Amino acid sequence: MKGLRFIKAQSTVEYTMLIIIVAAALAAMTVYITRSMNARLKQAQDELNYYRP
Repeated sequence: MKGLRFIKAQSTVEYTMLIIIVAAALAAMTVYITRSMNARLKQAQDELNYYRP
């Protein structure tokens, strides 16, 4: 019974670590997604404000 409890605890720790890693990856990606969205909006703004004499 003692070994089964260790396996369950190890499994819980592994799932927790997996969730932490995925959350950290998503948090890091939000920076790049925000920058790319801002760049696309700036490009669209520049295209709309393009002045042709």
